[in-house]
Amino acid sequence: MSGRDNGRPEPENPTDPADPGNSADPGNSADPGKSADRADSAGPTDSAGPTDSADAARQPNGDGRAHHSAGGAGILGPFPTAADLGDLESVGGADTAADTADAADDGGLDEGGADAADTGDSSWVIIPDAPPMDLPSVEALLNARWPETKIEPSLERMTALLDLLGNPQRAYPVIHVAGTNGKTSTARIIDALLSSLGLRTGRFTSPHLQLVTERISLDNAPISPDAYVSAYTDIAPYVDMVDAASARDGGVPLSKFEVLTAMAFSAFADAPVDVAIVEVGLGGTWDSTNVVQPAVAVVTPIGMDHQDYLGETLAEVAENKAGIIKPDTTAIIGPQPEAALDVLMRRAVDVGAVVARYGSEFMVLQRDPAVGGQQLSLQGLSAEYDEIFLPLFGEHQAQNAATALAATEAFLGAGRSRELNAEAVRDGFAAVASPGRLERIRTSPTILIDAAHNPDGAKALAAAIADQYHFTRLVGVVAVMADKDADGILTALVDTLDEVVVTVNSSPRSMPLDELTDIAAGIFGDHRVHPAPRMDEAIAMAVDIAETGGSAADTVTADPSDDNGAGDTPYGTGVLVTGSVVTAGDARTLAGLAPQ
Repeated sequence: MSGRDNGRPEPENPTDPADPGNSADPGNSADPGKSADRADSAGPTDSAGPTDSADAARQPNGDGRAHHSAGGAGILGPFPTAADLGDLESVGGADTAADTADAADDGGLDEGGADAADTGDSSWVIIPDAPPMDLPSVEALLNARWPETKIEPSLERMTALLDLLGNPQRAYPVIHVAGTNGKTSTARIIDALLSSLGLRTGRFTSPHLQLVTERISLDNAPISPDAYVSAYTDIAPYVDMVDAASARDGGVPLSKFEVLTAMAFSAFADAPVDVAIVEVGLGGTWDSTNVVQPAVAVVTPIGMDHQDYLGETLAEVAENKAGIIKPDTTAIIGPQPEAALDVLMRRAVDVGAVVARYGSEFMVLQRDPAVGGQQLSLQGLSAEYDEIFLPLFGEHQAQNAATALAATEAFLGAGRSRELNAEAVRDGFAAVASPGRLERIRTSPTILIDAAHNPDGAKALAAAIADQYHFTRLVGVVAVMADKDADGILTALVDTLDEVVVTVNSSPRSMPLDELTDIAAGIFGDHRVHPAPRMDEAIAMAVDIAETGGSAADTVTADPSDDNGAGDTPYGTGVLVTGSVVTAGDARTLAGLAPQ
Protein backbone atom coordinates (compact mmCIF):
# COMPACT_ATOMS: atom_id res chain seq x y z
CA MET A 1 0.00 0.00 0.00
CA SER A 2 1.18 3.47 -0.75
CA GLY A 3 -0.70 5.52 1.79
CA ARG A 4 -2.83 5.19 4.89
CA ASP A 5 -5.62 7.36 6.23
CA ASN A 6 -5.28 7.50 9.99
CA GLY A 7 -8.68 9.04 10.47
CA ARG A 8 -7.20 12.35 11.62
CA PRO A 9 -4.84 15.04 10.26
CA GLU A 10 -1.17 14.22 9.96
CA PRO A 11 1.27 15.96 12.34
CA GLU A 12 2.40 19.37 11.14
CA ASN A 13 5.90 17.99 10.76
CA PRO A 14 5.44 14.76 8.79
CA THR A 15 8.50 13.14 10.35
CA ASP A 16 7.05 13.49 13.85
CA PRO A 17 4.89 10.51 14.86
CA ALA A 18 1.82 11.29 16.86
CA ASP A 19 2.14 11.40 20.63
CA PRO A 20 2.42 7.73 21.64
CA GLY A 21 0.22 8.47 24.58
CA ASN A 22 -2.68 9.06 22.22
CA SER A 23 -2.49 5.47 21.04
CA ALA A 24 -1.77 3.83 24.37
CA ASP A 25 -5.24 2.35 24.48
CA PRO A 26 -5.03 -0.50 21.98
CA GLY A 27 -8.78 -0.55 21.55
CA ASN A 28 -11.34 -3.16 22.30
CA SER A 29 -12.21 -4.66 18.94
CA ALA A 30 -11.92 -8.17 20.34
CA ASP A 31 -14.85 -8.33 22.71
CA PRO A 32 -15.25 -12.05 23.50
CA GLY A 33 -18.94 -11.49 23.89
CA LYS A 34 -19.22 -10.58 20.26
CA SER A 35 -17.52 -13.82 19.33
CA ALA A 36 -19.89 -15.85 21.48
CA ASP A 37 -22.54 -15.88 18.79
CA ARG A 38 -20.12 -17.39 16.30
CA ALA A 39 -19.99 -20.85 17.88
CA ASP A 40 -22.62 -23.39 16.94
CA SER A 41 -22.54 -27.13 17.13
CA ALA A 42 -24.49 -27.34 13.88
CA GLY A 43 -21.33 -27.00 11.83
CA PRO A 44 -18.04 -25.19 11.43
CA THR A 45 -19.40 -22.69 8.95
CA ASP A 46 -21.65 -21.28 11.65
CA SER A 47 -18.59 -20.03 13.53
CA ALA A 48 -16.75 -18.72 10.50
CA GLY A 49 -17.71 -15.08 10.58
CA PRO A 50 -15.35 -12.39 11.84
CA THR A 51 -16.40 -10.22 14.70
CA ASP A 52 -18.48 -7.14 14.02
CA SER A 53 -15.65 -4.88 15.11
CA ALA A 54 -13.28 -6.49 12.64
CA ASP A 55 -15.79 -5.87 9.83
CA ALA A 56 -16.13 -2.24 10.83
CA ALA A 57 -12.41 -1.59 10.78
CA ARG A 58 -11.75 -3.41 7.49
CA GLN A 59 -12.02 -1.12 4.48
CA PRO A 60 -11.53 -2.54 0.95
CA ASN A 61 -10.03 -0.34 -1.72
CA GLY A 62 -10.11 -0.44 -5.47
CA ASP A 63 -7.25 -2.88 -5.93
CA GLY A 64 -8.97 -5.64 -3.97
CA ARG A 65 -6.75 -5.26 -0.90
CA ALA A 66 -7.95 -4.01 2.44
CA HIS A 67 -6.35 -1.00 4.07
CA HIS A 68 -6.78 -0.40 7.77
CA SER A 69 -7.79 2.73 9.58
CA ALA A 70 -7.99 3.79 13.20
CA GLY A 71 -11.37 2.81 14.53
CA GLY A 72 -12.60 2.19 10.98
CA ALA A 73 -12.64 5.92 10.18
CA GLY A 74 -12.42 6.77 6.48
CA ILE A 75 -11.71 4.86 3.28
CA LEU A 76 -8.59 5.58 1.26
CA GLY A 77 -9.35 7.07 -2.12
CA PRO A 78 -7.21 6.92 -5.28
CA PHE A 79 -3.60 7.60 -4.32
CA PRO A 80 -2.13 10.74 -5.95
CA THR A 81 1.22 10.21 -7.63
CA ALA A 82 4.24 12.49 -7.73
CA ALA A 83 3.35 13.31 -11.33
CA ASP A 84 -0.04 14.58 -10.18
CA LEU A 85 1.49 16.80 -7.53
CA GLY A 86 4.78 17.96 -8.99
CA ASP A 87 8.26 17.36 -7.62
CA LEU A 88 8.41 16.49 -3.95
CA GLU A 89 11.06 17.72 -1.58
CA SER A 90 13.03 14.74 -0.32
CA VAL A 91 13.11 14.30 3.42
CA GLY A 92 14.90 10.94 3.39
CA GLY A 93 15.40 8.26 6.02
CA ALA A 94 16.83 9.14 9.39
CA ASP A 95 20.32 8.05 10.29
CA THR A 96 20.06 6.69 13.82
CA ALA A 97 23.26 4.70 13.95
CA ALA A 98 25.82 4.39 16.73
CA ASP A 99 24.96 7.71 18.34
CA THR A 100 21.97 6.03 20.02
CA ALA A 101 22.55 4.15 23.28
CA ASP A 102 23.85 0.60 22.90
CA ALA A 103 22.76 0.52 19.26
CA ALA A 104 26.01 0.60 17.30
CA ASP A 105 25.42 -0.53 13.72
CA ASP A 106 21.67 -0.50 14.31
CA GLY A 107 20.62 2.67 12.45
CA GLY A 108 17.57 3.58 10.46
CA LEU A 109 16.86 2.72 6.85
CA ASP A 110 19.20 4.22 4.29
CA GLU A 111 17.14 3.03 1.32
CA GLY A 112 13.53 3.67 0.49
CA GLY A 113 13.10 6.20 3.27
CA ALA A 114 9.89 8.17 3.65
CA ASP A 115 9.46 11.35 1.67
CA ALA A 116 6.51 13.21 3.13
CA ALA A 117 5.31 16.37 1.39
CA ASP A 118 2.71 18.97 2.22
CA THR A 119 0.24 18.57 -0.64
CA GLY A 120 -2.34 20.89 0.79
CA ASP A 121 -4.22 17.89 2.17
CA SER A 122 -2.69 17.04 5.53
CA SER A 123 -4.42 13.65 5.61
CA TRP A 124 -2.00 12.26 3.00
CA VAL A 125 1.52 10.97 3.45
CA ILE A 126 3.15 10.78 0.02
CA ILE A 127 5.66 7.99 -0.49
CA PRO A 128 7.73 7.93 -3.69
CA ASP A 129 8.69 4.73 -5.45
CA ALA A 130 11.64 2.92 -3.87
CA PRO A 131 14.14 0.56 -5.49
CA PRO A 132 12.90 -3.04 -5.58
CA MET A 133 14.01 -5.19 -2.66
CA ASP A 134 14.33 -8.91 -2.08
CA LEU A 135 14.25 -11.11 1.01
CA PRO A 136 18.02 -11.04 1.71
CA SER A 137 18.16 -7.24 1.49
CA VAL A 138 15.16 -6.87 3.81
CA GLU A 139 16.73 -9.28 6.29
CA ALA A 140 20.01 -7.37 6.15
CA LEU A 141 18.19 -4.16 7.05
CA LEU A 142 16.27 -5.83 9.87
CA ASN A 143 19.35 -7.57 11.25
CA ALA A 144 21.14 -4.21 11.45
CA ARG A 145 18.56 -3.05 13.98
CA TRP A 146 18.43 -3.31 17.75
CA PRO A 147 18.53 -7.10 18.22
CA GLU A 148 15.57 -9.24 19.22
CA THR A 149 17.45 -10.48 22.27
CA LYS A 150 17.45 -7.01 23.86
CA ILE A 151 14.32 -5.40 25.24
CA GLU A 152 13.59 -1.97 26.61
CA PRO A 153 10.71 -1.49 29.09
CA SER A 154 8.68 0.77 26.83
CA LEU A 155 5.93 0.42 24.24
CA GLU A 156 6.14 4.05 23.12
CA ARG A 157 7.93 3.42 19.83
CA MET A 158 5.61 0.55 18.98
CA THR A 159 2.43 2.48 19.72
CA ALA A 160 3.77 5.46 17.74
CA LEU A 161 4.45 3.26 14.72
CA LEU A 162 1.08 1.54 14.86
CA ASP A 163 -0.66 4.88 15.25
CA LEU A 164 0.95 6.06 12.01
CA LEU A 165 -0.12 2.81 10.33
CA GLY A 166 -3.74 3.31 11.39
CA ASN A 167 -3.58 0.75 14.21
CA PRO A 168 -3.94 -2.38 12.07
CA GLN A 169 -4.02 -4.56 15.21
CA ARG A 170 -7.53 -3.21 15.88
CA ALA A 171 -8.89 -4.54 12.59
CA TYR A 172 -9.40 -8.09 13.92
CA PRO A 173 -9.72 -9.91 17.24
CA VAL A 174 -6.55 -11.36 18.77
CA ILE A 175 -5.66 -14.44 20.77
CA HIS A 176 -2.44 -13.55 22.62
CA VAL A 177 -0.11 -16.37 23.74
CA ALA A 178 2.64 -16.01 26.38
CA GLY A 179 4.60 -18.50 28.50
CA THR A 180 8.03 -20.09 28.69
CA ASN A 181 7.46 -23.41 26.95
CA GLY A 182 4.84 -24.56 24.48
CA LYS A 183 3.89 -21.15 23.06
CA THR A 184 4.50 -21.96 19.41
CA SER A 185 2.93 -25.42 19.55
CA THR A 186 -0.13 -24.04 21.33
CA ALA A 187 -0.43 -21.19 18.81
CA ARG A 188 -0.20 -23.66 15.93
CA ILE A 189 -2.88 -25.88 17.45
CA ILE A 190 -5.21 -22.90 17.97
CA ASP A 191 -4.57 -21.91 14.35
CA ALA A 192 -5.43 -25.39 13.08
CA LEU A 193 -8.63 -25.56 15.16
CA LEU A 194 -9.91 -22.14 14.09
CA SER A 195 -9.09 -22.89 10.45
CA SER A 196 -11.00 -26.16 10.67
CA LEU A 197 -13.95 -24.26 12.16
CA GLY A 198 -14.06 -21.99 9.12
CA LEU A 199 -12.16 -18.86 10.12
CA ARG A 200 -9.40 -17.16 8.17
CA THR A 201 -6.40 -16.98 10.48
CA GLY A 202 -3.19 -15.03 10.81
CA ARG A 203 -0.42 -16.33 13.06
CA PHE A 204 2.68 -14.53 14.34
CA THR A 205 5.27 -16.71 16.08
CA SER A 206 8.97 -16.51 16.86
CA PRO A 207 11.70 -17.42 16.43
CA HIS A 208 11.69 -19.19 13.08
CA LEU A 209 13.28 -22.57 12.46
CA GLN A 210 14.62 -22.17 8.93
CA LEU A 211 13.20 -19.17 7.08
CA VAL A 212 12.00 -15.88 8.53
CA THR A 213 8.76 -16.03 6.53
CA GLU A 214 7.61 -18.78 8.92
CA ARG A 215 6.94 -16.08 11.51
CA ILE A 216 3.99 -14.60 9.62
CA SER A 217 1.37 -17.12 8.51
CA LEU A 218 -1.96 -16.77 6.76
CA ASP A 219 -4.39 -19.69 6.67
CA ASN A 220 -1.93 -21.90 8.55
CA ALA A 221 0.90 -21.43 6.02
CA PRO A 222 3.89 -19.06 5.94
CA ILE A 223 3.57 -16.04 3.68
CA SER A 224 5.72 -16.04 0.54
CA PRO A 225 9.07 -14.24 0.38
CA ASP A 226 7.50 -11.66 -1.95
CA ALA A 227 4.67 -11.05 0.52
CA TYR A 228 7.21 -10.71 3.33
CA VAL A 229 9.15 -8.10 1.35
CA SER A 230 5.91 -6.24 0.61
CA ALA A 231 4.97 -6.30 4.28
CA TYR A 232 8.28 -4.60 5.03
CA THR A 233 8.26 -2.03 2.25
CA ASP A 234 4.66 -1.08 3.08
CA ILE A 235 5.66 0.12 6.54
CA ALA A 236 9.31 1.14 6.03
CA PRO A 237 8.62 4.88 5.56
CA TYR A 238 6.69 4.99 8.82
CA VAL A 239 9.47 3.08 10.55
CA ASP A 240 11.86 5.81 9.40
CA MET A 241 9.60 8.46 10.89
CA VAL A 242 9.51 6.79 14.30
CA ASP A 243 13.27 6.18 14.22
CA ALA A 244 13.87 9.86 13.50
CA ALA A 245 11.61 11.00 16.33
CA SER A 246 13.25 8.56 18.75
CA ALA A 247 16.72 9.75 17.76
CA ARG A 248 15.78 13.38 18.38
CA ASP A 249 14.67 12.40 21.88
CA GLY A 250 17.93 10.54 22.51
CA GLY A 251 16.27 7.14 22.18
CA VAL A 252 17.00 4.01 20.18
CA PRO A 253 15.50 3.06 16.82
CA LEU A 254 12.80 0.46 16.51
CA SER A 255 14.12 -3.04 17.15
CA LYS A 256 14.01 -5.85 14.63
CA PHE A 257 11.21 -7.54 16.55
CA GLU A 258 9.16 -4.35 16.76
CA VAL A 259 9.34 -3.96 12.99
CA LEU A 260 8.47 -7.64 12.47
CA THR A 261 5.48 -7.25 14.77
CA ALA A 262 4.20 -4.26 12.81
CA MET A 263 4.73 -6.16 9.56
CA ALA A 264 2.59 -9.02 10.85
CA PHE A 265 -0.18 -6.77 12.17
CA SER A 266 -0.35 -4.92 8.85
CA ALA A 267 -0.27 -8.12 6.78
CA PHE A 268 -3.16 -9.54 8.81
CA ALA A 269 -5.24 -6.39 8.30
CA ASP A 270 -4.53 -6.35 4.58
CA ALA A 271 -5.37 -10.06 4.11
CA PRO A 272 -7.85 -9.61 5.87
CA VAL A 273 -8.07 -12.23 8.64
CA ASP A 274 -10.95 -13.12 10.94
CA VAL A 275 -8.62 -13.66 13.90
CA ALA A 276 -4.91 -13.34 14.66
CA ILE A 277 -3.00 -15.70 16.94
CA VAL A 278 -0.08 -13.67 18.27
CA GLU A 279 2.80 -15.22 20.21
CA VAL A 280 4.77 -13.06 22.62
CA GLY A 281 8.42 -12.73 21.70
CA LEU A 282 9.93 -12.27 25.17
CA GLY A 283 8.15 -11.89 28.49
CA GLY A 284 4.81 -10.17 28.12
CA THR A 285 4.40 -6.76 29.72
CA TRP A 286 7.01 -4.96 27.59
CA ASP A 287 6.90 -7.21 24.56
CA SER A 288 6.09 -5.33 21.37
CA THR A 289 3.06 -7.55 20.79
CA ASN A 290 1.49 -6.27 24.02
CA VAL A 291 -0.17 -3.37 22.25
CA VAL A 292 -3.16 -5.58 21.46
CA GLN A 293 -6.36 -5.84 23.45
CA PRO A 294 -6.86 -9.60 23.23
CA ALA A 295 -10.16 -11.41 23.24
CA VAL A 296 -8.30 -14.34 24.83
CA ALA A 297 -4.95 -14.32 26.66
CA VAL A 298 -3.24 -17.72 26.89
CA VAL A 299 -0.37 -18.44 29.29
CA THR A 300 1.45 -21.72 28.67
CA PRO A 301 3.75 -23.27 31.33
CA ILE A 302 6.12 -20.77 32.93
CA GLY A 303 9.68 -21.67 33.88
CA MET A 304 13.06 -20.04 34.30
CA ASP A 305 14.40 -18.47 31.11
CA HIS A 306 15.72 -15.04 30.08
CA GLN A 307 16.44 -14.23 33.73
CA ASP A 308 18.47 -11.17 32.73
CA TYR A 309 15.26 -9.53 31.53
CA LEU A 310 12.44 -11.29 33.33
CA GLY A 311 13.74 -11.88 36.86
CA GLU A 312 15.46 -14.49 38.98
CA THR A 313 12.37 -16.14 40.49
CA LEU A 314 9.30 -17.84 39.03
CA ALA A 315 7.11 -15.16 40.57
CA GLU A 316 9.09 -12.40 38.84
CA VAL A 317 8.97 -14.18 35.49
CA ALA A 318 5.23 -14.78 35.89
CA GLU A 319 4.67 -11.13 36.80
CA ASN A 320 6.11 -10.08 33.46
CA LYS A 321 4.20 -12.65 31.45
CA ALA A 322 0.95 -11.84 33.27
CA GLY A 323 1.01 -8.44 31.56
CA ILE A 324 -0.94 -9.84 28.61
CA ILE A 325 -3.98 -10.46 30.87
CA LYS A 326 -6.17 -7.37 30.56
CA PRO A 327 -9.70 -6.17 31.32
CA ASP A 328 -12.44 -7.65 29.12
CA THR A 329 -10.20 -10.63 28.36
CA THR A 330 -10.66 -14.34 28.99
CA ALA A 331 -7.45 -15.77 30.48
CA ILE A 332 -6.67 -19.40 29.66
CA ILE A 333 -4.02 -20.61 32.11
CA GLY A 334 -2.10 -23.74 31.16
CA PRO A 335 -0.36 -26.04 33.68
CA GLN A 336 1.70 -23.88 36.04
CA PRO A 337 3.96 -24.22 39.07
CA GLU A 338 2.21 -22.85 42.15
CA ALA A 339 4.35 -19.72 42.40
CA ALA A 340 3.51 -18.73 38.83
CA LEU A 341 -0.18 -19.62 39.14
CA ASP A 342 -0.59 -17.39 42.19
CA VAL A 343 0.77 -14.41 40.26
CA LEU A 344 -1.39 -15.08 37.20
CA MET A 345 -4.56 -15.46 39.26
CA ARG A 346 -3.85 -12.27 41.18
CA ARG A 347 -3.39 -10.37 37.93
CA ALA A 348 -6.66 -11.74 36.55
CA VAL A 349 -8.53 -10.65 39.67
CA ASP A 350 -6.91 -7.21 39.62
CA VAL A 351 -8.01 -6.47 36.04
CA GLY A 352 -11.34 -8.32 36.21
CA ALA A 353 -10.52 -10.94 33.58
CA VAL A 354 -12.48 -14.19 33.28
CA VAL A 355 -10.21 -17.17 34.07
CA ALA A 356 -10.15 -20.83 33.03
CA ARG A 357 -7.38 -23.03 34.49
CA TYR A 358 -5.85 -26.30 33.37
CA GLY A 359 -6.85 -29.07 35.76
CA SER A 360 -10.01 -27.23 36.80
CA GLU A 361 -12.10 -25.94 33.90
CA PHE A 362 -10.24 -27.93 31.20
CA MET A 363 -7.81 -30.86 31.17
CA VAL A 364 -6.53 -34.02 29.49
CA LEU A 365 -8.84 -36.88 30.47
CA GLN A 366 -6.99 -39.71 28.73
CA ARG A 367 -3.84 -40.04 26.66
CA ASP A 368 -2.52 -43.05 24.77
CA PRO A 369 0.60 -43.14 22.56
CA ALA A 370 -0.25 -44.03 18.97
CA VAL A 371 1.48 -44.42 15.62
CA GLY A 372 2.46 -40.92 14.54
CA GLY A 373 1.30 -39.17 17.70
CA GLN A 374 -1.21 -39.82 20.48
CA GLN A 375 -4.90 -40.47 21.01
CA LEU A 376 -6.63 -38.06 23.40
CA SER A 377 -9.82 -37.38 25.29
CA LEU A 378 -10.04 -33.75 26.35
CA GLN A 379 -12.32 -31.89 28.73
CA GLY A 380 -13.02 -28.52 27.21
CA LEU A 381 -14.92 -25.55 28.57
CA SER A 382 -18.09 -26.65 26.82
CA ALA A 383 -17.92 -30.43 26.47
CA GLU A 384 -15.79 -33.54 26.46
CA TYR A 385 -14.12 -34.28 23.14
CA ASP A 386 -12.92 -37.83 22.56
CA GLU A 387 -11.32 -39.83 19.75
CA ILE A 388 -8.89 -36.98 19.09
CA PHE A 389 -5.70 -37.83 17.22
CA LEU A 390 -2.86 -35.38 17.84
CA PRO A 391 0.21 -35.86 15.60
CA LEU A 392 2.55 -34.56 18.31
CA PHE A 393 4.33 -36.49 21.06
CA GLY A 394 4.49 -36.28 24.82
CA GLU A 395 2.30 -35.37 27.78
CA HIS A 396 3.30 -31.72 27.42
CA GLN A 397 1.83 -31.61 23.91
CA ALA A 398 -1.40 -33.19 25.15
CA GLN A 399 -1.58 -30.41 27.74
CA ASN A 400 -0.88 -27.84 25.02
CA ALA A 401 -3.75 -29.37 23.04
CA ALA A 402 -6.16 -29.01 25.97
CA THR A 403 -5.04 -25.40 26.46
CA ALA A 404 -5.50 -24.63 22.76
CA LEU A 405 -8.97 -26.19 22.77
CA ALA A 406 -10.03 -24.07 25.75
CA ALA A 407 -8.68 -20.93 24.05
CA THR A 408 -10.61 -21.75 20.89
CA GLU A 409 -13.79 -22.35 22.86
CA ALA A 410 -13.37 -19.12 24.80
CA PHE A 411 -12.80 -17.15 21.61
CA LEU A 412 -15.87 -18.59 19.89
CA GLY A 413 -18.05 -18.17 22.95
CA ALA A 414 -18.65 -21.87 23.50
CA GLY A 415 -20.13 -22.77 26.87
CA ARG A 416 -21.79 -25.62 28.67
CA SER A 417 -24.81 -25.46 26.38
CA ARG A 418 -22.89 -24.59 23.20
CA GLU A 419 -20.13 -26.99 22.25
CA LEU A 420 -17.99 -26.80 19.14
CA ASN A 421 -18.58 -29.07 16.18
CA ALA A 422 -16.81 -32.25 17.31
CA GLU A 423 -15.84 -33.44 13.82
CA ALA A 424 -14.34 -30.06 12.95
CA VAL A 425 -12.38 -30.16 16.22
CA ARG A 426 -11.04 -33.63 15.40
CA ASP A 427 -10.11 -32.52 11.88
CA GLY A 428 -8.30 -29.50 13.28
CA PHE A 429 -6.24 -31.52 15.75
CA ALA A 430 -5.37 -34.09 13.08
CA ALA A 431 -4.06 -31.31 10.81
CA VAL A 432 -1.65 -29.87 13.41
CA ALA A 433 2.01 -29.60 12.47
CA SER A 434 4.70 -28.27 14.80
CA PRO A 435 8.06 -28.73 13.07
CA GLY A 436 11.09 -29.20 15.25
CA ARG A 437 9.07 -30.56 18.16
CA LEU A 438 10.21 -34.18 18.60
CA GLU A 439 10.10 -34.48 14.82
CA ARG A 440 11.51 -37.55 13.13
CA ILE A 441 13.49 -36.67 10.02
CA ARG A 442 15.08 -40.02 9.21
CA THR A 443 14.85 -43.72 9.87
CA SER A 444 17.63 -46.31 10.12
CA PRO A 445 18.82 -44.96 12.39
CA THR A 446 15.99 -42.85 13.68
CA ILE A 447 16.97 -39.17 13.82
CA LEU A 448 14.79 -36.91 15.96
CA ILE A 449 15.01 -33.15 16.31
CA ASP A 450 13.59 -31.00 19.08
CA ALA A 451 13.82 -27.29 19.80
CA ALA A 452 14.12 -27.66 23.60
CA HIS A 453 16.23 -24.71 24.74
CA ASN A 454 15.86 -24.58 28.53
CA PRO A 455 15.88 -27.14 31.36
CA ASP A 456 12.08 -27.45 31.59
CA GLY A 457 11.84 -28.02 27.85
CA ALA A 458 14.60 -30.63 28.03
CA LYS A 459 12.80 -32.42 30.88
CA ALA A 460 9.59 -32.53 28.84
CA LEU A 461 11.59 -33.85 25.88
CA ALA A 462 13.16 -36.62 27.96
CA ALA A 463 9.75 -37.65 29.29
CA ALA A 464 8.26 -37.69 25.78
CA ILE A 465 11.06 -39.90 24.45
CA ALA A 466 10.60 -42.34 27.33
CA ASP A 467 6.85 -42.31 26.69
CA GLN A 468 6.95 -42.73 22.91
CA TYR A 469 10.17 -44.50 21.96
CA HIS A 470 12.16 -47.51 23.13
CA PHE A 471 15.72 -47.03 21.95
CA THR A 472 18.45 -49.52 22.73
CA ARG A 473 20.97 -46.73 22.19
CA LEU A 474 20.36 -42.99 21.76
CA VAL A 475 23.12 -40.49 20.91
CA GLY A 476 22.58 -36.77 21.30
CA VAL A 477 23.73 -33.90 19.13
CA VAL A 478 23.58 -30.74 21.22
CA ALA A 479 24.25 -27.09 20.35
CA VAL A 480 23.08 -24.41 22.78
CA MET A 481 22.96 -20.62 22.73
CA ALA A 482 25.62 -18.92 24.84
CA ASP A 483 23.07 -17.20 27.08
CA LYS A 484 21.15 -20.39 27.88
CA ASP A 485 21.44 -22.83 30.78
CA ALA A 486 23.49 -25.51 29.03
CA ASP A 487 24.20 -27.23 32.34
CA GLY A 488 20.48 -27.54 33.09
CA ILE A 489 19.64 -28.75 29.58
CA LEU A 490 22.33 -31.43 29.56
CA THR A 491 21.52 -32.54 33.10
CA ALA A 492 17.89 -33.08 32.06
CA LEU A 493 19.08 -35.35 29.23
CA VAL A 494 21.87 -37.27 30.98
CA ASP A 495 19.71 -40.33 31.67
CA THR A 496 18.17 -40.26 28.18
CA LEU A 497 21.35 -40.09 26.09
CA ASP A 498 24.00 -42.80 26.06
CA GLU A 499 26.55 -40.45 24.53
CA VAL A 500 26.51 -36.86 23.31
CA VAL A 501 28.16 -35.06 20.42
CA VAL A 502 28.48 -31.36 21.19
CA THR A 503 28.74 -28.80 18.41
CA VAL A 504 27.76 -25.28 17.36
CA ASN A 505 24.78 -24.12 15.33
CA SER A 506 24.59 -21.45 12.64
CA SER A 507 23.86 -18.59 15.04
CA PRO A 508 26.67 -16.22 16.08
CA ARG A 509 25.17 -16.53 19.57
CA SER A 510 25.94 -20.25 19.71
CA MET A 511 27.94 -21.31 22.78
CA PRO A 512 31.62 -21.86 21.88
CA LEU A 513 32.49 -25.50 21.33
CA ASP A 514 35.18 -25.71 24.00
CA GLU A 515 32.87 -24.20 26.62
CA LEU A 516 30.01 -26.58 25.82
CA THR A 517 32.44 -29.52 25.74
CA ASP A 518 33.64 -28.73 29.26
CA ILE A 519 30.08 -28.43 30.58
CA ALA A 520 29.04 -31.71 28.95
CA ALA A 521 32.11 -33.55 30.24
CA GLY A 522 31.29 -32.45 33.77
CA ILE A 523 27.84 -34.05 33.46
CA PHE A 524 28.33 -37.05 31.16
CA GLY A 525 32.02 -37.78 31.79
CA ASP A 526 34.77 -37.37 29.21
CA HIS A 527 34.24 -40.84 27.74
CA ARG A 528 30.63 -40.03 26.72
CA VAL A 529 31.31 -36.62 25.13
CA HIS A 530 32.51 -36.05 21.56
CA PRO A 531 33.10 -32.54 20.15
CA ALA A 532 32.49 -31.74 16.48
CA PRO A 533 33.13 -28.34 14.89
CA ARG A 534 30.12 -28.34 12.54
CA MET A 535 26.52 -29.50 12.69
CA ASP A 536 26.72 -31.79 9.67
CA GLU A 537 29.86 -33.43 11.04
CA ALA A 538 28.23 -33.78 14.45
CA ILE A 539 25.19 -35.57 13.05
CA ALA A 540 27.35 -37.87 10.93
CA MET A 541 29.49 -38.65 13.99
CA ALA A 542 26.39 -39.38 16.08
CA VAL A 543 25.05 -41.72 13.40
CA ASP A 544 28.39 -43.52 13.33
CA ILE A 545 28.41 -43.88 17.12
CA ALA A 546 24.79 -45.02 17.21
CA GLU A 547 25.25 -47.66 14.54
CA THR A 548 27.87 -50.32 15.13
CA GLY A 549 29.93 -50.36 11.96
CA GLY A 550 28.23 -47.19 10.70
CA SER A 551 30.06 -44.72 8.50
CA ALA A 552 30.75 -41.16 9.50
CA ALA A 553 30.14 -40.26 5.85
CA ASP A 554 26.42 -41.01 6.24
CA THR A 555 24.25 -38.11 5.12
CA VAL A 556 21.11 -36.80 6.72
CA THR A 557 18.19 -37.49 4.41
CA ALA A 558 14.51 -37.03 5.10
CA ASP A 559 12.30 -40.06 4.56
CA PRO A 560 9.01 -38.80 3.03
CA SER A 561 7.27 -42.12 3.71
CA ASP A 562 8.12 -41.99 7.41
CA ASP A 563 5.06 -41.90 9.68
CA ASN A 564 7.07 -39.93 12.26
CA GLY A 565 5.67 -41.94 15.08
CA ALA A 566 5.61 -44.79 17.52
CA GLY A 567 4.26 -48.25 17.17
CA ASP A 568 7.06 -50.23 15.47
CA THR A 569 9.09 -50.64 18.65
CA PRO A 570 11.77 -51.41 19.63
CA TYR A 571 13.52 -48.64 17.71
CA GLY A 572 17.08 -49.87 18.12
CA THR A 573 19.53 -47.01 17.79
CA GLY A 574 18.74 -43.35 17.35
CA VAL A 575 20.06 -39.80 17.26
CA LEU A 576 18.50 -36.79 18.98
CA VAL A 577 19.42 -33.28 17.76
CA THR A 578 18.44 -30.61 20.27
CA GLY A 579 19.50 -27.62 22.40
CA SER A 580 17.91 -24.67 20.64
CA VAL A 581 15.43 -23.60 17.99
CA VAL A 582 18.33 -22.74 15.69
CA THR A 583 19.83 -26.20 16.21
CA ALA A 584 16.55 -27.85 15.23
CA GLY A 585 16.23 -25.58 12.21
CA ASP A 586 19.77 -26.36 11.06
CA ALA A 587 19.02 -30.09 11.25
CA ARG A 588 15.83 -29.64 9.21
CA THR A 589 17.75 -27.74 6.56
CA LEU A 590 20.46 -30.42 6.41
CA ALA A 591 17.70 -32.98 5.96
CA GLY A 592 16.34 -31.07 2.98
CA LEU A 593 13.00 -30.33 4.63
CA ALA A 594 11.05 -27.28 3.52
CA PRO A 595 10.08 -24.57 6.03
CA GLN A 596 6.55 -24.85 7.47
